[in-house]
Amino acid sequence: MPGRGNLLWTGFGVLALVFLLSPLALVVFFSFAENQNATFPAGGATLHWYGVLFDDPDFWKALGNSAIVTLTVGLVSMVVGTAAAMTLARTRPALANALIGVITLPIMLPPLVLALALATGYSSLGLPLGLGTVIPSHVVFTQPFVILVVHAQMASFNMAVVDSARDLGAGPWTIFRTVILPIIRPTLIGATLMAMAVSLDDFIITYFTIGGGMTLPTMIWGMLRKALDPSINALGALVLVATVGTSLIALRLTRYRG
Repeated sequence: MPGRGNLLWTGFGVLALVFLLSPLALVVFFSFAENQNATFPAGGATLHWYGVLFDDPDFWKALGNSAIVTLTVGLVSMVVGTAAAMTLARTRPALANALIGVITLPIMLPPLVLALALATGYSSLGLPLGLGTVIPSHVVFTQPFVILVVHAQMASFNMAVVDSARDLGAGPWTIFRTVILPIIRPTLIGATLMAMAVSLDDFIITYFTIGGGMTLPTMIWGMLRKALDPSINALGALVLVATVGTSLIALRLTRYRG
């Protein structure tokens, strides 16, 4: 009986995995298929739909906007998140845990609620929607990832090396640059890449706060509303590879096992 139970659970796990991954695999598969209806038989292999996508000027505008947002969000999240994590590491555990609960609130809220709150806030302040509102909106829900990951590293950091550097006359910036940063660099880079992956893939908050512009996810949404354009599979495959690849590198660098 135990063996049969394990077999059933294994079978269920395999089916669940197939159910989750098969749509993603189909997006990549049909991005190389000749059949423009994205149905079987798929026909031969082709790069035609990637050519159609690259000839679309809207793609390059969306790619440029996504690059600006993602890189800026990653940089801001890294700086602010690292400073916050180091401060929390020196704070009393009870207070630090309470502050972390407040900081991580944006990632616990439903994205639709957060997007609506941000859009309402910008409207009440009279701020025009655009990349200038998308970037801080993304920082709101990306920097908690950086804070949590870097704080976990700093919580186990050997502060004796910092005290030794301070005793030798090193200032705060010198201590950070020559002692702390070399040790936490892989974790810091991984956490930043994680924040960038989350930002690149976001649709709901971007849709509510970007106004008339577009990023790659909102471009996909726009293409879906018009017609079943086969080049949408090529765009989806590119976003998928970028997001998954960045996430895997981030998990590798941070050695995250959660």
